[in-house]
Amino acid sequence: MNAIELVALAASTSLLAGWRLYLVTLVTGLAMKFGWIALPDQLAALDILTNNWLLAAAGIGTFAEFFADKVAWVDSAWDAIHSVIRPLGGALLSLAIVDSGDATWQVASFLLGGGAAFVAHAGKAGARTLVNASPEPFSNVVVSTAEDVATGGLLALAIANPIAAALVAACLVVLSLWLVVAARRALRSMVDRFNPTRPV
Repeated sequence: MNAIELVALAASTSLLAGWRLYLVTLVTGLAMKFGWIALPDQLAALDILTNNWLLAAAGIGTFAEFFADKVAWVDSAWDAIHSVIRPLGGALLSLAIVDSGDATWQVASFLLGGGAAFVAHAGKAGARTLVNASPEPFSNVVVSTAEDVATGGLLALAIANPIAAALVAACLVVLSLWLVVAARRALRSMVDRFNPTRPV
């Protein structure tokens, strides 16, 4: 991979970590372990992701998140717990993918990776707030499954074509920001409904 492709891969994986950190870590580690991602020599630090213990932990996290994310309000509690974990994980993934020999790139990739993961996480949490307000019980399963499929598909695209995946990721950033705003409006509407006589 050239430098542009590495930056695109870092951006895509960081954003996806805001949705499914454990799945992204697991698939990225497996991709490196079995040679699906050809990384240059200066990124040997990423070999940590191929560690069997880390892969096992990521696998357990992926399994737990798969089920926790499909139950109404349990998903919101899970998101709240991961409000720091996902952005930090996205930042560390980005830092590991981009050339760690340059201090400027280190800081930029850490901040941008963490920011992308946080935006994706906030959009996901906002979307779940809207879904949990729905009275029917199946929307959580549908939305969560769509996130699973989208994360897996975009991660595969990021490995095969990082530039295309980064363009899709940029569109997802815009969507995530819109979801945050929509969730805030929905919450305000719910508060007004339960407390119609707010003080002026």
